[in-house]
Amino acid sequence: MKQKTKVDNPGIAVIGAGYWGKNLVRNFFEIGNLKTICDYDEKIRKQMSESYAGIAITDDFMSVLHDPDIEGVVIAAPAEFHFTLARQALNAGKHVFVEKPLSLTYQEGEQLVAQAREIQKILFVGHILHYHAAVIKLKEMITNGDIGRMQYIYSRRLSLGKIRREENILWSFAPHDISLILSLVGEEPHFVDAVGSNFLHARIADVTMTNLKFPSGIGAHIFVSWLNPFKEQRLVIVGSQGMLVFDDTQVVEQKLVLYPHVINWQNGVPVPEKADGKAIAIADIWEEPLKAECRAFISAIQTGNQPITSGDEGLRVLKILEMSQRSLEKEESVSISTQKSLKPVDKKESYFAHPSAIIDDGVTIGEGTKIWHFSHIMKGALIGEKCNIGQNVVVSPQVTVGNSVKIQNNVSVYEGVTLEDDVFCGPSMVFTNVYNPRSPIPRMKEVRPTLIKKGASLGANCTVVCGNTVGRYAFVGAGAVVKSNVPDYAMVAGNPAKIKGWMCVCGNRIDFRNIEGKCRECGKRYQIEKGSEEKDQSVSPVE
Repeated sequence: MKQKTKVDNPGIAVIGAGYWGKNLVRNFFEIGNLKTICDYDEKIRKQMSESYAGIAITDDFMSVLHDPDIEGVVIAAPAEFHFTLARQALNAGKHVFVEKPLSLTYQEGEQLVAQAREIQKILFVGHILHYHAAVIKLKEMITNGDIGRMQYIYSRRLSLGKIRREENILWSFAPHDISLILSLVGEEPHFVDAVGSNFLHARIADVTMTNLKFPSGIGAHIFVSWLNPFKEQRLVIVGSQGMLVFDDTQVVEQKLVLYPHVINWQNGVPVPEKADGKAIAIADIWEEPLKAECRAFISAIQTGNQPITSGDEGLRVLKILEMSQRSLEKEESVSISTQKSLKPVDKKESYFAHPSAIIDDGVTIGEGTKIWHFSHIMKGALIGEKCNIGQNVVVSPQVTVGNSVKIQNNVSVYEGVTLEDDVFCGPSMVFTNVYNPRSPIPRMKEVRPTLIKKGASLGANCTVVCGNTVGRYAFVGAGAVVKSNVPDYAMVAGNPAKIKGWMCVCGNRIDFRNIEGKCRECGKRYQIEKGSEEKDQSVSPVE
C-alpha cells in the first residue's frame, strides 16, 4: 500500500526517553528529524532539555498528538502501554514506530494493524536486527547458497538485567530472535514447545527455552535469560555446507564469521570435517543498527512503502510469542492445529481471560470484560460489563466493580472498596482497607469502606486511604494521597491531597469566573456551590 501524501522531512516525537528511548532520541536527533521528546519523568525531561537544545520537551502526550508538525510518533514506553499509545497515535493520524513487542496480545496487534491499514499510515515495529549490517550480509550469503541448505538455527540472548515486571523474559528478549528466524526460514512453525523457570517472581519467567519446528524440516531453538553473569547475543545458523555465527558482542570485524564445516558420511558414519572460521567483512556497509532502523522509519513515511518490520511482520511475531507463552504455561507443546486457541477466550463465558489469569469459583463477570496477564479475581467479587482489568491486578472477595471500569497494571482492589461505573484506576495506585494495620493483629472486622463514584479517575501511584469517598468525575493526580472525601468534579493533588481545580466529565479543566465555569475543551457549563469553608465547595453541571 502506498501513501497518498508524501512527506519531505517528517517531524518525529519520541514517547519515553528512558532506558532505550534515549537512544532513539539521539538517533532521530542526529538524522535531523527529532521535534519533540515526551516523558512523564521530570528528571528525564531535565536531562533531555540539557542535552537537546531547541527540541520541545513535554509530559503531555495529547499535545504531541495535536501537533500538526509531528508526522511520526515513536513509542519507547514500557510494553504494557504499547497498544494504548499506538492506538491513540493512529487515531490522531500519525505514523507509528512501536518498540518490540508490538503489543502484549495477538488480538491487540490485530487491531493496530487493521487500524493502520484503514487510515493508510505506517505501522513500524522495532525489530532492530533486520537493519543490522551483519544480518543484511548474513541473509545475502544464505540466499547465495554459501552454507547450502539451512538445517538448524540456534540463538542465545542473555544478560544480567534489565529485569522487567510488565512482561516476562520471553516477551522482553525473544521477539528479536523470533522475528529474525521467521524471516530467514520464510514460513511459520507448525510446532512450538517452550519451557522456563521463575526465580525472582513466582509467576514471571526469568529464563526460557523455545523450540520451533518448521514444515520444511528446519528446527530452531531460542534461549533467553536476564539472569546471566555476562551479556551474550549470538545466532548460529547450520547449513548443509557450512555454518554462520552472528555474535553482536564482538567488534565489527568479528561480528559475522563463516565456518565452512561440513558433515561427511563415511561407511554409514557421520564424520565432521572442520575448517578455520573466516570473518566476513561488513565494515563497508556498517552503520549503527538503530540509526539504520530510524532511517528506515523515515523512509517508509516518505515513500509510503511498507518496511521490513511492518505491523504485519510484528503480528507474525506475536503469534509465535503467544504460542510459546501457551506452551510455557500449560507445560505442553502447541501445534499449528491449535493456533486458533491462542486467543484465550472461554467460549462458555462472555468475557476474555488470559490463560495466566486466575478466576476463582463464585465470581460474577459481565459481558465484554477483559482480564489480562497474571491477574486474580477472588471468590465473591462482582465485576460489571466491558471492564478492562490489567496485568498483576487482584480483585478481593466481596468487591464490587461497575461497568466500563479500567483497572491498570499492579493494582489491588481490597475488600471494602466499591468502584462505580466508568472509574479509572491508574497503574500501581493503592487502596487501603484497614486504618491501623498490625501484622500479628487480625483487623478484617475493622475494614473501612471506600467508595469511588461514577467516572472518577485515580492517577498512577496515588493512594486512597480507606474510609473515604472520591466523588463523581473527580480527578486524583498521580502520586496524591487521599486522606479525606473528594467532592464531585474536583481535581486534587499532593500529600495530603488538596483541591487544585475542577474537571469536566470529558476529563479536561473547567475555567471559572466567579461561580460560573466552562470546560475549555467541550464547552460544558458548570457552577460552584460555595460552602462555609473552601474545602466544602462543590461543583455541579448547568443543565
